[in-house]
Amino acid sequence: MLREDKIWLANNTADEPVYLEPKMANRHGLIAGATGTGKTVTIKVMAETFSDMGVPVFMADVKGDIAGMMSPGIDSEDMQGRIDRFGLAEYGFEYQGYPVTLWDIYGQKGIQLRTTVSEMGPLLLARILGLNELQSDILSVIFKIADDQGLLLVDTKDLKALLAYVDDHASDFAADYGKISSASIGVITRAIVTLETAGGDTFFAEPALNILDWFAQDNGKGMINILDSSTLINSSKLYSTFLLWMLSELFETLPEVGDLDKPKMVFFFDEAHLLFADITNTLLEKIEQVVKLIRSKGVGVYFCTQNPKDIPDSVIAQLGNKVQHGLRAFTPADQKMVRAAADSFRENPDFDTYDTILNLGTGEAVISFLGEDGIPGVVQKASVLPPRTLMGAVSDAERDAKIKESILYSKYAVATDPDSAYEFLQRKGIEDEEAAAAKAEAEAAEKQAAEEAKAAEKEAEKQAKAEAKAAEKEEAKRRKAANQVGNTMAGTIGRQVGKTVGQAFGPFGKTLGGNVGAQLARGIFGTFLKK
Repeated sequence: MLREDKIWLANNTADEPVYLEPKMANRHGLIAGATGTGKTVTIKVMAETFSDMGVPVFMADVKGDIAGMMSPGIDSEDMQGRIDRFGLAEYGFEYQGYPVTLWDIYGQKGIQLRTTVSEMGPLLLARILGLNELQSDILSVIFKIADDQGLLLVDTKDLKALLAYVDDHASDFAADYGKISSASIGVITRAIVTLETAGGDTFFAEPALNILDWFAQDNGKGMINILDSSTLINSSKLYSTFLLWMLSELFETLPEVGDLDKPKMVFFFDEAHLLFADITNTLLEKIEQVVKLIRSKGVGVYFCTQNPKDIPDSVIAQLGNKVQHGLRAFTPADQKMVRAAADSFRENPDFDTYDTILNLGTGEAVISFLGEDGIPGVVQKASVLPPRTLMGAVSDAERDAKIKESILYSKYAVATDPDSAYEFLQRKGIEDEEAAAAKAEAEAAEKQAAEEAKAAEKEAEKQAKAEAKAAEKEEAKRRKAANQVGNTMAGTIGRQVGKTVGQAFGPFGKTLGGNVGAQLARGIFGTFLKK
């Protein structure tokens, strides 16, 4: 309000404005403080000012009161006192609503926000599923198989179908991907089923969020994208991992832009301590990399948490802009934490930072922003300006109207189920069954044909033997008959020959003729019958 080229957040004890340089806003920041000390107001004032500059903003609405930014604030005696205190009237302060797009991964309090299993990736999905290191490695292998096989993993049923397929064909994949434990696949599958009961079958679907839809303006003001997290926050891993996924999408989608006069987008990561709870080294390295490199994409990230010690030192070191609200120290450990927070600021000789942090009232903070030269400014005690938007929540009717008036509502309203891994593996299963049935049928037919051929061959052999035996029997019968005929004829001829010889030689001739005739006849007919 005071200067359009700077972000006016607060006034120091000398009643001088405390500014955040827009070109330093993508150097990231920390907004910390105990519950009830004013962090939400700080976030809203910063978001309003970024929007005024045409910079789109992302915010998570954990308590349900951030959505009030769509509506003008309501005047009150307290607000008038704050307006007078800061002298805001002379700078044209007025209550106003801001352009807001409401999102919800459950599709109940905002436009349905979805992503796909493939876009989430194995690292983040393993965290949502609560997998151990071995199970996470196997999930990564499953994603690699999907990539190699050209299988699109859109929803949870795609992933379950692929897990079942790999389990059934584990021996086929072992040579290329190593042994895949059936027990681990079972654990992963059960974790997916648990996720589905928490809404996983709703937010893993198409159409997936196009992160570029966040980069919108309304009459020159940057769109404030608000993710309703009042339900999502109940699943801390899902909440923090989903926000990290969105941040990663920004990092992977946006081009390098170098130093800009103002950010392309500002991302507020509320309840940031949840992101680092029970985190693996691999995921921490990914977060460090994203935070370090995303500023070159023109995105500023502001971690909001109760206790600055919840943020790892490697990440804190990359946060150049700091707003520290009041902390309480009831134990030696608390005092140590407050001391560490105080020591992270550039010292101001006018006050003791440690004591000041312990005694800050609601709406007060110690602040240090990067100067135009990139050097952290001396810490200042300051009072944060009041927001121009509604401090509380909006009604369900107002929320519903805001959701449906968005041009993005129709784009994401209806889920689609594209042809992906589940459908492909179903078809493949049917094809495999048909191929197996055809093979079994062919093998059965071949076996039957072989058996029939063998039976025919045996029958032919049997028939041949029977015919041979019959022929042999017939031959024997013919020979017997022939022998009988021969013997009869031989006797007749022999007697005739013997009679003739006997007439010629007398009594001796009869004997000789009989012998000669019989022998001659037997020889002649024996030779004949052999033929």
